[in-house]
Amino acid sequence: MNNEIKFKSLQELYERILPALKSKTREIHKKGMDYIHEEDIWNYLKTYKWTSSRSLDLGDMVNDIFNIEERELDSFVKNELKNYRRNVKQGEI
Repeated sequence: MNNEIKFKSLQELYERILPALKSKTREIHKKGMDYIHEEDIWNYLKTYKWTSSRSLDLGDMVNDIFNIEERELDSFVKNELKNYRRNVKQGEI
């Protein structure tokens, strides 16, 4: 019997693990890192952990979320924020 869950898109997978991402985000916010969001955890793991993994299942992904190295995540987010530029819209009022 095959109990493998299939997802039609990355968006569907993201929505499925969103409760774990939200839970971890709340935990991180309690430690004073309010600038880290669910998307940051997802992007970090997708970039540095999950791209090199084979045969990931939902349990592995949730485990990775709850056991993320917070210092590395913090560095990742701060580096991403350095590259973010806010622009003043120069149009007519």
